[in-house]
Amino acid sequence: MFKRRNPKPRHHHLRDLIWPRMGLRRLWHFILLRLHRIKVSDHQIALGFAAGAFVSFTPFLGLHFIMAALIALALRGNILASAAGTVVGNPLTFPPIFLATYNLGALIQGRPHLSSISIDLTPHSTSLWSDGPSATLHAIARALGPYLMPMTIGSIPLGLMAAAICYKLVRMGLTGMHHRRERRRLARQKSHPV
Repeated sequence: MFKRRNPKPRHHHLRDLIWPRMGLRRLWHFILLRLHRIKVSDHQIALGFAAGAFVSFTPFLGLHFIMAALIALALRGNILASAAGTVVGNPLTFPPIFLATYNLGALIQGRPHLSSISIDLTPHSTSLWSDGPSATLHAIARALGPYLMPMTIGSIPLGLMAAAICYKLVRMGLTGMHHRRERRRLARQKSHPV
């Protein structure tokens, strides 16, 4: 009943993940509208979103939602807003984020600067997945090992900076929505007095 008449092809779903069909400005407005409907204070929503933005800079991809929720709980921010804040990290932004976090962490640790990160998961003699889960995890840890610590160290200052910017933008956006809604309500009352 509520499905599309002509189903969208799979490659359109992938394209919409990378570059939304509605455009980035409308996507931002849509996110603000969704956050606006959460019945808590603007501060709590902005704090939760900032927690999600901070976590997006960490290299722990599978744990972003959980880490954002825990940070939002610790700061008394909104958990739903923290899940929305993880949208800062997406397939379009992860490559520059991870390169920047690695290079900042390498600078702090005194390691050399890289212009690109190359992770090789191809084994030399056997198939990566045929040797069992422990061998696979060991191969992944060996491939990611040189990058994980610098990226983790670099993600903290960059993530804090992104969180501060996102907090300010979301708080200003939500406050602006409240003011516009209040002005419309007052205009309706003025034009239709009871």
